[in-house]
Amino acid sequence: MKSIEREIGLIGRESLSGSQVRIGVLGLQGDYQKHLEMLQLIDGVNAKIVRTAQEIRNWCDGLIIPGGESTTVGKLMRRYEVDTAIIERVAEGMTVFGTCTGMILLAKEIEGSDQHRLNLMDTAVRRNAYGRQVDSFETDLNIPCLGSSDLMRAVFIRAPQITSISSEVEALACLESGEAVMVRQGNCLAISFHPELTTDTRVHEYFVEMTRANVLI
Repeated sequence: MKSIEREIGLIGRESLSGSQVRIGVLGLQGDYQKHLEMLQLIDGVNAKIVRTAQEIRNWCDGLIIPGGESTTVGKLMRRYEVDTAIIERVAEGMTVFGTCTGMILLAKEIEGSDQHRLNLMDTAVRRNAYGRQVDSFETDLNIPCLGSSDLMRAVFIRAPQITSISSEVEALACLESGEAVMVRQGNCLAISFHPELTTDTRVHEYFVEMTRANVLI
């Protein structure tokens, strides 16, 4: 039944061009250009900035929601019905990757806030939990799912904190304190830091492979 429903959901979408996967970067507000530049370094990816519900429904195999201002992005999503398109497409199999603001918007609970969100991950988050802009920091993370023992430099800027996750959510990377900073639930991926601000493409490559695997199902 799931595969039949997915086929129905794909009716009207453009067919895949060769082995490429199409990754959209949501360009409503925030650091979307840097994500696009990272994706352009990865083979087998057709990447572009997307801003409309129609682009998400008809073009995207995967979508990145970049860092920015979560309240503003949430309001713009709702105004242009981008939120509805994302929720519908995730149900059909589209992958989604939220960084910083994107992680906040994917969560089911945002502590101390009733702001608009997508409710796609069984997580609770706290905004700006690690401090203001001047409290930004970098650290090295061990992320086994990236397939390398090399540590990854992670840049935290006004970063949100994951305060709880359900048993349905897998913690892929944690700080030394034990706090999860990279989590996955099905076809949803979320991180607290900004991989687009480094030269390390491994997190983006991981998301591309997540997307490729879903497209081939």
